[in-house]
Amino acid sequence: MTSTKQPFPCRSVGAGDQHYFFGYYNKTNWDRSGRYLLANQVSMMDAPLTPDLAARVGYFDLENGDTFTVVGETTAWNWQMGCQLQWLDGVPGRKVIYNVRTASSTTRYPGFGSVICDVDTGETRSLPMPVYVVAPNSSYALCIDYRRLYVTHETIGYSELTPPGRLAKYPGSDGIHRMDLRSGTSELVTSYQALRNFHPRESMQEAIHWVSHIEINPSSNRVLFLHRWTERVKDETCFLHRLITMNPDGSDMRLLECSDHPLPQLQKHFDPTKVGTFDYEKSEYQISHPLWQSDKRIIVWGPHAGRIHYHLYTDDDDGAVEVVGDGVLTENGHMTFSPVDSRWLLSDTYPDSSTNKRALFLFDMAGGKRIDVGHFYTDPHLKKENRCDLHPRWRRDGKMICIDSVHESARQLYIVDVSSL
Repeated sequence: MTSTKQPFPCRSVGAGDQHYFFGYYNKTNWDRSGRYLLANQVSMMDAPLTPDLAARVGYFDLENGDTFTVVGETTAWNWQMGCQLQWLDGVPGRKVIYNVRTASSTTRYPGFGSVICDVDTGETRSLPMPVYVVAPNSSYALCIDYRRLYVTHETIGYSELTPPGRLAKYPGSDGIHRMDLRSGTSELVTSYQALRNFHPRESMQEAIHWVSHIEINPSSNRVLFLHRWTERVKDETCFLHRLITMNPDGSDMRLLECSDHPLPQLQKHFDPTKVGTFDYEKSEYQISHPLWQSDKRIIVWGPHAGRIHYHLYTDDDDGAVEVVGDGVLTENGHMTFSPVDSRWLLSDTYPDSSTNKRALFLFDMAGGKRIDVGHFYTDPHLKKENRCDLHPRWRRDGKMICIDSVHESARQLYIVDVSSL
């Protein structure tokens, strides 16, 4: 297996004094036609997140000089995931969904909800819960409490002026909710208490629990997520992880991987401020960035059988696991397979400690070769909460890649042409 470098055309999207980003890697921001590209628009490259800091949501018209059309505004967002802006591919026309703050005090998560907008007619419809992930068939979404995330994993939570009080460690009344996108009705499909009791570990007893990285398979009938717990929320090296799958109603839950391990960091003398910004992402115990390759196969960075790799898990009773890119793919990244040819795995890296550059690359599953698409500088002063990961996303025909980057001292979207492959 080898690694090679070759140039690929790359251009920024849009112009002017505004900053743009999309957020996460787990969904495409291109519409079905490939003409329109979703983005969040902000007036600054970096700022502490406060509940009144607004982002405009909209799309670029790539066939009309990258004109940006605003469809709404939100104060429910973060630098990593944005406002969960995404196309609703399972319904006719061009509709998007994104999270917002609301004036409601009677919903399950007071002050937060989501909006569906028809970008052709301008019509909007409000929903009573903020979404974490939407099913590919657009019939339902899975929802969690972003206030809890702000306490347990601030990078992907939503800020509040008054932080919530002491949170229950594993409540039976909260967890993952399923919300019907037509009616807005919802139900709790698994609770933190249920997760705490599912193949329990001693390290869970005094820990606070949460979930993240929820993903729904292409057929919309199976769910994966990371169950995480810790006694020290301010130090990510103390996070413990499990990869779990279930049906959308919470039934048939399966434990695919658990990285419970000793935590010397819990000793009183340990100083979490000495931990580097990306040390957690390079931990040999972390399970992160899982994504469905198909209805039964999951790609993830994590440990298995004592070694950490990119791994492919099979979500069935056999639970087969195989290493991807042994000796070539050696560090954590945000990975997705080409939507038209699963031979091509797209991913990135965290910044090199000496150059502060991130690599964007393709991995040929058939030939075992890594092809570097580009290297992008990042400001080393950006921290966990305001960093700008590349988060590469495919165009639907597999010929273009969209990334977020700050290598030109502005937070912008870039399109990379990989059609030569």
